[in-house]
Amino acid sequence: MWSRRQGRLRPTVCGVEELRRRRREREAALRKARREQQLVSKRLLRNDAPEEAGEGCVAAILGETEVQQFLRQAQRGTEEKEREGALVSLRRGLQHPETQQTFIRLEGSMRTLVGLLTSNQALLQLEAARCLHELSHSEQSTVAEACLPATSYLLTYLSSHSSDFIELCLYTLGNLIVESEAVRRQLLPQGIVPALAACIQSPHVAVLEALGYALSQLLQAEEAPEKIIPSILASTLPQHMLQMLQPGPKLNPGVAVEFAWCLHYIICSQVSNPLLIGHGALSTLGLLLLDLAGAVQKTEDAGLELLACPVLRCLSNLLTEAAVETVGGQMQLRDERVVAALFILLQFFFQKQPSLLPEGLWLLNNLTANSPSFCTSLLSLDLIEPLLQLLPVSNVVSVMAVQVFLQQSGLQALERHQEEAQLQDRVYALQQTALQG
Repeated sequence: MWSRRQGRLRPTVCGVEELRRRRREREAALRKARREQQLVSKRLLRNDAPEEAGEGCVAAILGETEVQQFLRQAQRGTEEKEREGALVSLRRGLQHPETQQTFIRLEGSMRTLVGLLTSNQALLQLEAARCLHELSHSEQSTVAEACLPATSYLLTYLSSHSSDFIELCLYTLGNLIVESEAVRRQLLPQGIVPALAACIQSPHVAVLEALGYALSQLLQAEEAPEKIIPSILASTLPQHMLQMLQPGPKLNPGVAVEFAWCLHYIICSQVSNPLLIGHGALSTLGLLLLDLAGAVQKTEDAGLELLACPVLRCLSNLLTEAAVETVGGQMQLRDERVVAALFILLQFFFQKQPSLLPEGLWLLNNLTANSPSFCTSLLSLDLIEPLLQLLPVSNVVSVMAVQVFLQQSGLQALERHQEEAQLQDRVYALQQTALQG
């Protein structure tokens, strides 16, 4: 079974329970990273099957002679099983940074690996791709750049018939993208955006989740607003991303998380947010917010905040756009249920994830700014008291909650002023009529 791994390599330890424990730790670390910062860490797919873990436990560091020997066996072995076994041994050795550096220093090593990747034997192709995946997980940019000769083939194989192979290629590309600008410069003219857009049609959840990861890595590049996001917005990706966030039985949490963060990075770039609003981003995200509020009332799953965080950020940022009014964006959210759902999430964060309270209050601030209907909802739904309960949490939360109160009182004062002005206008009109009579 293929599964994600995030973080640095640790020695392989035997046993099913140990593998499960490590998987839980990785998921917790990923949630923490998503909450606290833009996620630019890499992911590692590795066969965590107990039978493989039990074969050698700790993979050995390989020297030049051993690397050359395994490459030679993989390339010239007489039996396919022997060739595949040589690549398996090489792949395990490449889990170590020392072996990775040895590999890229050897002349012709990458050319040999690419040759095996492009062979007509599926098992050799897969093992060669796994070797590249281990290299892509390196923290050294020189290792990522050594993989440049393989990128065009990885893109080509995104149209493969094997979903496992496509998933592996996507995670490998995602790892390479984040490490080196040279890799991104090569991938863009090679057609990475159209290739990713084609993958979003896949019926396989694992492929879609891997696609979201690769796309999010691409969107976080420093040059993304000028060189990457315009071409993404010109493709079919935005519409399909929003479809992945539609509430309903087909909504997959893992896929939705990846694409919600992708949407967040696009919105933060401010390249063309009116386009996203025109595609119905506000209504889709608003419905998803209602769905999340319903979900937290039914379960105590701590993973729900992983999706709630980017959804809140996307909505908050979109509400600051001038285009919201011109395309009827506010009308898409003019519903008391949105405020009620937000307070359900705030109560959930208060009990389970206090670090996310500022995200929810930021959205509440943007909803109530210049919106008498949403301010009225705070009173009609008796939400002032729950808001007051948040004041002692932290200085940041306190300031943001007070800002909501100020906006509400300010709008009420403005309404009173407008009513007084309208009354004065009526009195003046009556006086003019009386004088003329």
